[in-house]
Amino acid sequence: MAGFRSPSSGLRTPRPAAFGADPTGERMARIRRSPHFRDGVFQNPGGTARTRPSGSAREFAKIYFDRESRLRRAPGGPIPVHATTLADLARPPATGLRLTWMGHSSVLAEIDGRRVLFDPVWGERCSPFPFAGPKRLHPVPVPLAALGPVDVVVISHDHYDHLDMPTIKALAGTDTLFAVPLGVGAHLEHWGVPADRLRELDWHESTRVAGLTLTATPARHFCGRGLRNTQHTLWASWVVAGEEHRVYHSGDTGYFDGFRDIGAAHGPFDATMIQLGAYSRFWPDIHMTPAEGLRAHLDLQGGAPAGVLLPIHWGTFNLAPHAWAEPGEWTKDAAGEAGQAVAFPRPGEPFEPAGEVPVEAWWRAVSEPVAHAWRRPRGAEDVAGTGVGDLDLAGER
Repeated sequence: MAGFRSPSSGLRTPRPAAFGADPTGERMARIRRSPHFRDGVFQNPGGTARTRPSGSAREFAKIYFDRESRLRRAPGGPIPVHATTLADLARPPATGLRLTWMGHSSVLAEIDGRRVLFDPVWGERCSPFPFAGPKRLHPVPVPLAALGPVDVVVISHDHYDHLDMPTIKALAGTDTLFAVPLGVGAHLEHWGVPADRLRELDWHESTRVAGLTLTATPARHFCGRGLRNTQHTLWASWVVAGEEHRVYHSGDTGYFDGFRDIGAAHGPFDATMIQLGAYSRFWPDIHMTPAEGLRAHLDLQGGAPAGVLLPIHWGTFNLAPHAWAEPGEWTKDAAGEAGQAVAFPRPGEPFEPAGEVPVEAWWRAVSEPVAHAWRRPRGAEDVAGTGVGDLDLAGER
């Protein structure tokens, strides 16, 4: 078993399998040839992004461990989960496109007769250890084995809440292909995925799978699973285009101007799946607030409301100081002001963007009221001409 050397004792101790594997050989040589790899690490668009919490550790601890704050970060009762059945998913979508949010960033997209599974995390915790780390706030809506065949699994990056070893090991026993950013294939091979079932892409590279075109597009984030964060695996957002429909999955990202370029090159989109949870002013460069997520969607659509926005990366794991239901509440409010259609399915609830879109604020039944502190007084400058006031882009104040 691979291991790491203890700096104090010189002894070699077992390396947890969940840490995955570092890129080596031809994979590492390809990484070094990437135009986005410089000075030994992958670079973010728009310059350096702060990947570690900024500001006062004492202030962060005060907020994070405050009793009232802790209570707001969990629901007051069971989150309503749609009990997805095989019948829900066996019937082809009438419009050719159906999305099923499984919680956090995991989405099953049925597009033009094919099935794409984004960032599948079926584990109980997003952690390398089964006994510690953020635990699910709701159960998975459907067992992985009952999901049915999947044409391609798409991974955005290698953090534990997006790349789950037990889930990948289970999917390795199927016939599905895997589309991943550069370097991430090393983890999957380590866990039993054959190399010939991997499609490993740099930004702006595309691959064809089952009649779909999958393109890795830039994101503003970082990577790492082990004790050393080598920045040798890439992070990405993804465009998936079929004959009739196209969708976008943001992965994890901070807001950056590149959304406009992605939209111009690959949009407009029938639906976008946008990360807008787990934000904080302590890490403003790597996650988006609801305001930034809405702005990103509008950028992707050419600057005007279009398509359907599906908020992801919220409601399933407690990963930030904000109230667990705050992303849903703030997104609903801000998108309503902008005139942008937003889907709010319960975890596991399938919907078709061109059909009836779920809009009920289901979280209110199990959440304390969420303050709308991001609003500025009337007459404040609008964001990008959308009619949305200058929202608090830095998360909690």
